[in-house]
Amino acid sequence: MIAANSQSRYNAIEGILTLRGAAMATVLIVDDEPHIVELASLYLGNDGYTTLSAHDGLQALGMIQEHHPDLVVLDIMLPKLDGWEVCRRLRQDGNNVPIIMLTARGEDVDRIVGLELGADDYVVKPFNPRELVARVKAVLRRSEGQAPLHKVLRLGELEIDRERREVRAAGQELKLRAKEFDLLLAFAEHPGFVFNREQLLDRVWGYSFGGGTRTVDVHVARLRNKLEHSGVRIETVWNVGYKLVEG
Repeated sequence: MIAANSQSRYNAIEGILTLRGAAMATVLIVDDEPHIVELASLYLGNDGYTTLSAHDGLQALGMIQEHHPDLVVLDIMLPKLDGWEVCRRLRQDGNNVPIIMLTARGEDVDRIVGLELGADDYVVKPFNPRELVARVKAVLRRSEGQAPLHKVLRLGELEIDRERREVRAAGQELKLRAKEFDLLLAFAEHPGFVFNREQLLDRVWGYSFGGGTRTVDVHVARLRNKLEHSGVRIETVWNVGYKLVEG
């Protein structure tokens, strides 16, 4: 009987500590389906998390800027801006908030694109809300102690200022158009990684872009010319795509 009482007190104390630890974290849930938001909020709230909600991509960006949540649960199919574009803009601006993507499709390409854009994890809908809570805990644990994303990215003689959207090579400013900057940043964040054209379209132009892969080739050609004396170059990997290398 004494052992049972001790175990009960231990469980109660453990539960209090768990709630206190979780209450320090705020989770923004972004989905245009109210029942999904309500279900996720209920289970996360019961586990001690503070929850906020947004119902489209533009609202999500505003909430993130205003409230600085500790983690974002982000649906892909959203009005105004889809989840991929929200994720891309956050990472482009140097915001390293952990992101768990929600997708109803269950296709590998959706998960791959999300992870390449900078998402930390994904959950396929319909999901078990307990699984979502477990994923939130795991991602928050992994993110503890991570260094913030540097605003200035350096590669050889090249300096890319994410915040000011400026590029310098050996101290000289390079004049890049908006998409040229986004394309260069995508390459520079993953030097040596081979991107195919579809991946670059998703990262730089967004999921809803209606143009073809020829757009990528044109922008790569322009960017190559501007990087001529920068110490880095974009190489063509035949039948695959492009990669950025030093030298």
